[in-house]
This record gives sequence, C-alpha cells and structure tokens, in this order.
Amino acid sequence: MSKFAVVTVGPLTSVQDGGRYGAQRYGLTSSGAMDLVALAAANTLVGNPPAAAGIEIGPFPASFEVRAGSVRIAVAGAGREIKIDGHMLPPATSAVLAEGHRLDIGAARSGVFSILGIEGAVQGRPLFGSLSVTARAGVGSPFPRPLQAGDELELLEASTAPEQQLMFDQPMRADLRVLPGPQAGEFGEAFALFLASEWTISSTSDRMGYRLDGPTLSHLKGHDIVSDGTVNGSVQVPGNGQPIVLMRDRGTTGGYPKIATVIGPDLGILAQRRAGQTVTFTEIGIEEAQDEARRFAQMIRSLPDHLRAVRTGPNTDALHGANLAGHAVNAFDAATWQSTHDDEH
Repeated sequence: MSKFAVVTVGPLTSVQDGGRYGAQRYGLTSSGAMDLVALAAANTLVGNPPAAAGIEIGPFPASFEVRAGSVRIAVAGAGREIKIDGHMLPPATSAVLAEGHRLDIGAARSGVFSILGIEGAVQGRPLFGSLSVTARAGVGSPFPRPLQAGDELELLEASTAPEQQLMFDQPMRADLRVLPGPQAGEFGEAFALFLASEWTISSTSDRMGYRLDGPTLSHLKGHDIVSDGTVNGSVQVPGNGQPIVLMRDRGTTGGYPKIATVIGPDLGILAQRRAGQTVTFTEIGIEEAQDEARRFAQMIRSLPDHLRAVRTGPNTDALHGANLAGHAVNAFDAATWQSTHDDEH
C-alpha cells in the first residue's frame, strides 16, 4: 500500500464519488461530486470507473505528499496550476508521484471544483455503496468529514501503465435548462419572471444549495408547504423570493415551494459558476430532458475514446547537465574535432 498525506487544504476538500443511492428514504442525502464530468474525467485518466471515489477540491489551494510507495494521479475540473515537486503538470494529464514527491494544486483560476483522481480510487468502507462525505451528517470514508492537514490515506500502489492525456473539452452553456417544478403553478406570472431574469450567484452558496440574487418571486399561496421530497436541482423559493438551487448535499425533504428543477446534465455547469457570476434558465420538456440525460450518460461512457498516450522524449536539461557528448564539433571542419592530445603526439 502507498501512503498519501494531506499537507495543506482548504475547507471544501473531501472524498466524493458518484453519490450514495438507496438511503434517501432514511433522510440520508446522496452527496457525491459536484461536477460529475470532472469526476469521470479524472477517473478515466487513471484507469478507474467513472464514478470511483476521488478527492474533491474547492476553490482554495491544496498540497499532498507521498509518504510511502507511489501514487498515480490526475486532476480535472476547474482551471488550476498543478505542480509536482515544482514542475508543471499539463492539464488533464496523469502522472506518477514517487515516495517523497509533493503535489501542489493552486487556487482555482476558473470554475470552483476540481477532482483529484487516484489510480485504484480512494480506499475506505462504503455506506450504501458510497464513500462520499456528507459533512452535516458526519458520514463518509475514510474520514466522515472534510479532509484536514495531517490526514493520511492508504492507497493502492501505482501500476506500470503509461501516462495518458484526455483530449476533451468539458461542455459549457450560457443558460441552464429546467423543468417546471411540482409547485410551479403556485407562482403564476412569477414563473415567467424566473425564466426571463438574470440571476447572480450569492457568496453564501455551498454544496447544499446555490443561492441566487435577483428580482423577488412572489408566491400566490404563501411560502410554506407541507414538506415533500426534493431532488438534485430542485429550485426552492423561500419567503424572501430569492431562489435556491439544491445541490449534492441538499436535504431530502423541504418545506418551500419548488418553482423548477435544473436537469442533471446542467448541475455540474452550475457548480462551476463562481460567486458573482450570473445564470439564466430555459424551460424544456420532459422528453427533451430524458434525451439529454441519455446523451450525458453516453458522453461519460465515451471518455476513454478521448485518451491519448503522453509523448515522452529525452530530458534535454538532464543531458546537458551530464555533458555526455563533451564539446560540440563540426564534422566538416577538422579543426573543431582534433584534440589537443593529437597535437602533443
């Protein structure tokens, strides 16, 4: 086994996979990676199944060190500077860290969340088939909380597989597609206002929900309802009229009317929008939403088709340092290659 230690880390770094399913009837939310495309891309680069457990890193920097063995890693998602022992790692590229090597992942320059994929995946004890951390419930493995400096993970030793690069552009959209929510009829003309408006992502947004600032959405029958089930992407409207898009750590039920539901393929796009950025919404029908879900699943399955072997060549800096060829000569000019020893003899 290899040992991989957390050196420095921000508050939004935790173990996440494709999510926990089959437990919402007990009030346990699914959690999972905020951006499933980033999760699948990082896992594909290191040879894992697309939903395998990795380390989700929020917008802040993070550093790790290999304490024993070797670890193959890849980073996907938000744009960042990635260095191994001070040397830059190209985006969407796998690499092996040997014992003593340090991995430095800079602050997000674009987007919010990245996934650190690890060959063999993070090791832990699944609960309902998932290692995903739900911090509010104290659930997850190998640590039932966000990662902290000093944490050490036991991982599988890196294989001898060649390094890979993923030639794939993550989908982006200017608008997010929604279905009418189960209480859309309780908003009257406010539903059209919701679709016509530009919304700003609040700095109070988190893994539980993205709060949106914009015009006030009025309720026809008040803002309290009998609590009912929620899904990832449910758009609740509390008493202040400002929508909240429920994200991966949402509560399984809620007592605010739901005006709309962001479709699954667009949730990762929303997750990568930073506080202060804006979003708009477009209504689509259920059949179109189902078609988009199928296309999204096919895109995830096709990621291995976009892998390319990393081209490796001679390290010219190392060759120069070794001075293997001595002084350069010109084969057509004898004066440059005759040695002083010839003159002496």
